Amino acid sequence: MKKIFFLFFIFSLFLIPCFEAAAQNTTASSTTTSTFDTSTFPQWVRDMRRWDIITFGVFPFSMFTVTFITDMIRWNDANGLDFSETGRQYAPWPFKSAGAVEMTNDEHTRTILLALGVSMSVAFIDLIIVNIKRHKALRRADSMPPGSYEIEKKPYGEPQETENSDSEK
Repeated sequence: MKKIFFLFFIFSLFLIPCFEAAAQNTTASSTTTSTFDTSTFPQWVRDMRRWDIITFGVFPFSMFTVTFITDMIRWNDANGLDFSETGRQYAPWPFKSAGAVEMTNDEHTRTILLALGVSMSVAFIDLIIVNIKRHKALRRADSMPPGSYEIEKKPYGEPQETENSDSEK
């Protein structure tokens, strides 16, 4: 049964390029490129999308950090950070010895939930910072006087024309 499944899996991998070629649109009207415009979405939707991206982007780093800290706490509780061969059974990943004691299901669940909480907290802090910056920029724009301004740029050091140039003749 396992051999049949394996052969079916390998055969389906060979068919992937065929499906990809069939999915491409080769009509002449497909030469125009279309861009996705997000300006029509409300601001809260764009903020939630940013929060989502940051949460899932930070999760691997927070998972590694929380796992390392959890293993350090387990190591300290088990034998006080002993570096002997038997003492390193609870050590975190770079220090683990052969035959290390693995985390229980409760410890795995707690580690994943803590990492998710850290990721969500980082995304929430980012959301607060972005909203504060946005409101400051809006207040600054609202406090400016109405109207348009023309800024005239001249090169520095250009000689000034004087009105007395006719009287020197």
